[in-house]
Amino acid sequence: MRLLRAGARLTTLRGRLSLLAVATAAFVMAVFTIVFNAFVHQHLARQADDQLRARASAIAATVDTSGPVLRVLETPQEDVLDANAWIYQGTGLVEQPPAARADSPATRAAARLAAKGGAQCTTTLHDAVDIRLCSWPVPPAGGDPSRSATVVTALDLAPYRASGDTLLMASLALDAVMLLCTYAVTRLAVGRALRPVRTMTDQAAQWSATASEERFSGVARPAELARLGTSLDAFLDRIRAALRHEQQLTSELSHELRNPLATIVAELDWWQARPRSEKEVAAVQRTIGDAARTMQTICDTLLAEAREDSGRAPGTTAVRPVLNALADRTDPDVVSVRVVIANEAEELTAGVPAAILDRIVSPLLDNALRYAATAVDLRAFREPGRVRIEVGDDGPGVPERFRAHLFQPGRRADPGDGHDGAGLGLPLARRLARSAGGEAELGEQGGRGAVFVVRLPAG
Repeated sequence: MRLLRAGARLTTLRGRLSLLAVATAAFVMAVFTIVFNAFVHQHLARQADDQLRARASAIAATVDTSGPVLRVLETPQEDVLDANAWIYQGTGLVEQPPAARADSPATRAAARLAAKGGAQCTTTLHDAVDIRLCSWPVPPAGGDPSRSATVVTALDLAPYRASGDTLLMASLALDAVMLLCTYAVTRLAVGRALRPVRTMTDQAAQWSATASEERFSGVARPAELARLGTSLDAFLDRIRAALRHEQQLTSELSHELRNPLATIVAELDWWQARPRSEKEVAAVQRTIGDAARTMQTICDTLLAEAREDSGRAPGTTAVRPVLNALADRTDPDVVSVRVVIANEAEELTAGVPAAILDRIVSPLLDNALRYAATAVDLRAFREPGRVRIEVGDDGPGVPERFRAHLFQPGRRADPGDGHDGAGLGLPLARRLARSAGGEAELGEQGGRGAVFVVRLPAG
């Protein structure tokens, strides 16, 4: 379990950054510890040599080489100076420490230094202890080489080695403490730095992309997190737009399919009410087939328009047949629909497929039929590079206060006016017209009723 928890910590950003910081600090501290302890050992070695040379120089000051026989003068600190010191005249031993044996490693090393002459140092092992020895030449009186002398002093290196080992252990302990502190401080710092990220994550999980207006911007954050918040806000806006588009498409499909479905249901109810003749059954079948094909056209048209390349597919259609077909689908006993082409001899074509033209004009016609008193006019004109289609009725018209909201989805001037409708037809007509490079808008109301104008590229 401990290994699993440790592995889980290493998979987090905080764990990885903490491990990286510890590894970097360990490398730096290792280099520093090696360099520091090497310097300490060299310093202790130089200190030992300096102490040996100082003692040798002090002893050399007590050596008298003026006579035929070398003499060592008496001094107040003679016992201290003579401890671990050898005096040679040439290669002959004149004086040695009281406890030193003639065949001991220290004595033999001192003899070798005296034989070499000059100021030199060496290390030897004596009774499992490292002994450091340094020689110091005594200048002969009168310049006679036969009267030259050498003083050799010895020093136990154990205290120096112990000091070096103590410093090494202390530095290793300090390194361990520093690594622990580095790990703890790094985890704390990274945790505090990532706390806003965790807050943003929790907020994103709680917010609803369609219902919530909450966004990450507007809160004081570090520059990096502010840029991240801006990117996330843009992403949430794109998600919200995509969801709105999907909901709008679903609502439009439902709205457009409602009339054909109502026709199918009504025909089936009428057919099942009592036995029908073959002629009546054939009429019902034709009506249901037409409604089903209308539904298929609606689905194909709206789904094709919802794609990214909607409205860009080339296509032309004659305006008159489409307007006549729309007029034929209405009930002349309720409201009469007249189709008027400005120039009867001219073939008026629009630069959109017939299905798109049908779905653009159909919601406007349904709206006109819903509010017309007796008649609806479908008029078509040619404009420079465009086709203009007007859908006018003799109803009450659009209230002045509602004109700014006329093409907003789900908005109706008076929801309680007794007319059905979800407020989606006019927005759909405008969206389809704009996707085809045209426009749908409310025209000037010269008299009674409303006039909707559709402008489309000419075919």
